Amino acid sequence: MAEEKGLKKPVKLKSELAAFLGTAELPRTEITKKLWDYIKANKLQTKTEDGKAEGAGKFIVADAKLLAIFKNTKSTSKSGKVTDLTDLKQGKTINMMQMAAVVGANVE
Repeated sequence: MAEEKGLKKPVKLKSELAAFLGTAELPRTEITKKLWDYIKANKLQTKTEDGKAEGAGKFIVADAKLLAIFKNTKSTSKSGKVTDLTDLKQGKTINMMQMAAVVGANVE
């Protein structure tokens, strides 16, 4: 079987994400899918920044489990945009566009 490349190649997960997903390695596509499955199952989306979870919208509400993962995120994109979630508090939100930075910050 051909070795998987790019986004489908399994990557090593940092401890908080590994504990959350129950595995040490997954492709980035699967990590993102499983995070979204959890967010949707727990209705952790809201239409307003720092709004209450309402099950839909572009903001993701950090519950205790997601917070442990989100807080690992401090990265700078190629365009120079800094995503720093290290001071995020439970009940606060992140923009769904920050999910790529979250996944990137939680893999080795």
